[in-house]
Amino acid sequence: MTQLVVRVPEVGDFHDVDVVEVLVAVGDRVEREQSLIVIESDKASMEVPSPAAGRVVALAVHVNSKVNEGDAILTLEVEGDASVAAPPKSPTTTASNSSVPDARPASREAARSEERSAERSQPGPPSRRAKLLVLGGGPGGYTAAFRAADLGLAVTLVERDATLGGVCTNVGCIPSKALLHVAEVIDQARAMREHGVDFGEPRLDLERVRAYKDGIVGKLTGGLAALAKARKVNVVRGAGRFIGPNELRVEGPSGGVQTLAFEHAIIATGSRPVMLPGLPSDPRIMDSTAALELSGPPRSLLVVGGGIIGLEMACVYLALGVQVTIVELVDRLLVGVDRDLVRVLEKRLKARCEAIHLGVSVARVEARDDGLLVTYDGPKAPPARSFDRVLVAVGRRANIEEIGLDALGVTLAPHGFIPVDAQLRTNLSHVFAIGDVTGPPQLAHRATHQGKVAAE
Repeated sequence: MTQLVVRVPEVGDFHDVDVVEVLVAVGDRVEREQSLIVIESDKASMEVPSPAAGRVVALAVHVNSKVNEGDAILTLEVEGDASVAAPPKSPTTTASNSSVPDARPASREAARSEERSAERSQPGPPSRRAKLLVLGGGPGGYTAAFRAADLGLAVTLVERDATLGGVCTNVGCIPSKALLHVAEVIDQARAMREHGVDFGEPRLDLERVRAYKDGIVGKLTGGLAALAKARKVNVVRGAGRFIGPNELRVEGPSGGVQTLAFEHAIIATGSRPVMLPGLPSDPRIMDSTAALELSGPPRSLLVVGGGIIGLEMACVYLALGVQVTIVELVDRLLVGVDRDLVRVLEKRLKARCEAIHLGVSVARVEARDDGLLVTYDGPKAPPARSFDRVLVAVGRRANIEEIGLDALGVTLAPHGFIPVDAQLRTNLSHVFAIGDVTGPPQLAHRATHQGKVAAE
């Protein structure tokens, strides 16, 4: 008998990762690739597998421990030479303690390697074959791909953008929270004046603020790329469109085209901002993506939509000294959120905004050289007013029109989303759908959970 110290493998660009579960105890017998602990970074929950079969003789971590790459996890008593045990190449994304039994775990990697080699050498269309194809690399898509790879499937992930992470990581939740942190610090500094501490007005260097935001996004997307590489997920860049029940056509960023064949598919193409009909084509009319760039900033801003996205950006621009007006079609802000919480926020916003118009809609926007003239509609409609910029944040629409659902054979519900069952299956037994394409609530953590369910 020899002893082997199992250590934390490569976890991407993360440090002080939390141990959220310890799945074994001293004296337990474990098999090769059996999950030992669950660690959790900012964007993923991951299982660390055992590199060899043996008996646990000592534990070096516990729940709430913080670990880094190379830290000891536990000591295994293994039969034969411990040096021949394959080190765990990466942690595995998961949401539970469950694992899929494998009668021949040692041969699984070889089988996947052979399948990938066959994909690369496949002559003519289809150019590659995959056990599972995931269309869309957002929170739902990459979670599904990682979990399926952890369960032994050969996975191809198709993403049209240059980086993984989707809207949430690249142009949504993550950059907006980075800017909200900046706004919070500014607001706290201003609030200290009432207590006798005056820091003066902040001097804004918007280029550095944008660099701070982009740096956070880059770190997270880089981590996702590392996790995909560690799991041997085949990432294909390009816009995908189904051309049959088991084939996807991908047009790459440089114009090259390839055809991918698959046994199963998960649709995770996300959503895009909704723009109001009849608005002029003018760069001063922004969606949430453009608002995150902080170009300007303007002197005055109209936020159309009193939901989470609109109010987040309103808070950011208020902290930057912009005169903000909010208009919302219904008679309250943040529909669906606890009214007691909304009341506190609304009181704060009313004290800082130029105006908040509830039960009012935008009837027309006229683009002029000196600004955007906005005309309102509704019983409480205020007079027309000119703004430097207008942010439209009235909702999001599923990205389903350009992905070839007709050729695939997936049917849509009357409201324009993809109907799925409890296991996220569509009307086709081999095709699943997750995230924003399945309807509200269109939230990243919902897509993440659905991705794990679909993969499993």
